[in-house]
This record gives sequence, C-alpha cells and structure tokens, in this order.
Amino acid sequence: QVQLVESGGGSVQAGGSLRLSCAASGRALSPYNMAWFRQAPGKEREFVAAITWSGGTTYYADSVKGRFTISRDNAKYTVYLQMNSLKPEDTAVYYCAATGASWPLDSQRRYAYWGQGTQVTVSS
Repeated sequence: QVQLVESGGGSVQAGGSLRLSCAASGRALSPYNMAWFRQAPGKEREFVAAITWSGGTTYYADSVKGRFTISRDNAKYTVYLQMNSLKPEDTAVYYCAATGASWPLDSQRRYAYWGQGTQVTVSS
C-alpha cells in the first residue's frame, strides 16, 4: 500500500508557472510507474503526464506537451510536475497516481493508488 499526497497547487495568471509535488509514504516509489491526471469542473478526469519507474521514459498529453515536465526523485519518494506557460484551460484538480502495471500509462484504470488532488487555477 502506498499513500500519495499532492502539494504545490494554487492560483496563477496565464503564462505563469507552478510546480506540483507528489510525496509517497508507506512504500518506496521506485517500483511504481507514476502519472498525473487532472479533472476540470464538469469534465471527466484526463491524463496529463506519466513517467516510468526508472525515470527513463516520459509521456505527455498533446495538450501539455512542450509546457509541462514530469520528473521523479526516488530517493525522496517524490514525483514532480513542472507546469510552464499555463493557460486558463489548465484549471483543474490535479491528481497523482501510482501503478505497478506497465503500458498503457495514460489509462487511469491502470492506477491502483491515488492522491487526494490539488487545485490549480489559471486566470486570464
């Protein structure tokens, strides 16, 4: 069992940046592939980015490619999402998730462990 806690959300103007963190407890992060998902009001939760257990491979939704960067520090049991050039359409609750499964990492059904979410609000 692994517990995930997100932090770093907040309010920012369009064009700004935020860095989200996802801290794990209960077990080491290293066996798990990790991802960020988000859910905007009135919409379904969608994939944002994923990173393999070693950090060697990353995947991004087309909507965030080139603006967001996912990374991890297994020694610190933490996964990060650096978000640059934020847009109002990035406004959502952002969730961290962990899975022991492999590809496809963009499907939320692959993920057994979820954090409680952190709110990101981008104003125009």
